[in-house]
Amino acid sequence: MSIKHPIISITGSSGAGTTTVKKAFEDIFRRGNHKAAVVEGDSFHRYDRAEMKAAVIKADEEGRDFSHFSAEANLFDKLEELFQRYSESGHGQIRKYLHNEEEAEPYNQVPGTFTPWEEISADTDVLFYEGLHGGVITPEQNVAQWVDLLIGVVPSVNLEWIQKIRRDVDERGYSAEAVTHTILRRMPDYVQYITPQFTNSHINFQRVPLVDTSNPFIAREIPTPDESLVVIRFNKYRDQDYSYLLSMIHDSFMSRPNTLVVPGGKMGFAMQIIFRPIISEMMEKRRKEMEY
Repeated sequence: MSIKHPIISITGSSGAGTTTVKKAFEDIFRRGNHKAAVVEGDSFHRYDRAEMKAAVIKADEEGRDFSHFSAEANLFDKLEELFQRYSESGHGQIRKYLHNEEEAEPYNQVPGTFTPWEEISADTDVLFYEGLHGGVITPEQNVAQWVDLLIGVVPSVNLEWIQKIRRDVDERGYSAEAVTHTILRRMPDYVQYITPQFTNSHINFQRVPLVDTSNPFIAREIPTPDESLVVIRFNKYRDQDYSYLLSMIHDSFMSRPNTLVVPGGKMGFAMQIIFRPIISEMMEKRRKEMEY
């Protein structure tokens, strides 16, 4: 962890909704005039799209568990190296994973490939990571130890599956059967590499649907925010002014001494009033430290 070069990490599985949290932080950074080095977790995958497809086929033939969640498919050592180096010096190497034609066109590359590694700009205030493994710990690597603010985004598992199925079918053109196969194939890696991160996270956001999601594999619609509650558990930052939060967020309540429950439609607003003072304090400490 670092006062001069703080790291904020949003972690959660594919389809969990980490992008929603990312947008909230982009607004906070913009309003506070804070310059962030943005790191996408996909850029630390080991294989490009074609290589990953071949690796999955080979693993299936050999009866091995293998997915984007696993250590074998990711560069955990490079991710920890980035976090450690940034924490100590404000520097580090990053790249981009080009998801589609729009992202690939400026680089004159094909979708599903990586840009070359490059140095982070020297004048950033904070490193902001969003992806699968922002708090991962294995016998070989401990990414979580370098993170100053670790946020977990964890929908109830059926809701997470519905979100992934609908996104991959509607936006990426996969069949529902193919997405279901992916979910089942990567479940051992989900249990080993994804869920343990939420034990170490500082604040967790878990969206819980209030409609029937008992069979996510046939659901045609994603439950809306207004059909959900969001359970917010404070771990490191449990010394909140809960009375203030309850007064500001209509229809919110405390389910445990460190757990705030808010209407799903208020999730973005809740993030704003929770994280703005945390980021403001983080940046003020950084400013004072940089003056010495």
